[in-house]
Amino acid sequence: MKNIVILISGGGSNMAAIVRAAERERWARRFGARVAAVISNKVDAAGLGFAQGQGIATAVVPHQDYPSREAFDAALAEVVDAHAPALVVLAGFMRILTPGFVARYQGRLLNIHPSLLPAFPGLHTHRRAIEAGCRVAGVTVHQVTAELDHGPILAQAAVPVLPDDTPEALAARVLAQEHRVYPQAIANWLNETK
Repeated sequence: MKNIVILISGGGSNMAAIVRAAERERWARRFGARVAAVISNKVDAAGLGFAQGQGIATAVVPHQDYPSREAFDAALAEVVDAHAPALVVLAGFMRILTPGFVARYQGRLLNIHPSLLPAFPGLHTHRRAIEAGCRVAGVTVHQVTAELDHGPILAQAAVPVLPDDTPEALAARVLAQEHRVYPQAIANWLNETK
């Protein structure tokens, strides 16, 4: 069985979309894959409760307990590796990972970003897209590399920017596409690595 480990920092809506898709689309039968664990860097991440309710193993590695990014990433990797992951999925995991962590899972570490990369890497993507006068925004699923939000693109979806959009309104429409595109991109990755 290919184990998928999902890293979250908050509500875990993308994680929940992935878990539901895995069940609905029978990833265990189709790809020999399952969501094996959900790990957070925050004790109060609401997504942990959802995962536990689905019978998925959970763990917390509080980043503030470590003196450096390297020490945190080493501890995180130890917890991730306990689940023998075929794939590690960042789903609202709000930590910049060290090059050592990224290299450890090279080719099997995915992220979703709320813009059409390479446009608007980093934070505040919706506000930046509106301020730049973009008519289209969107979402990108990509492989993680040491350069922030610049890995090979696996999937994208466009979302129109409306004339009276606020960052919050645009974010809500983009998030709806994230919930569709991320599970689809993971299923494609699993199918290609069968």
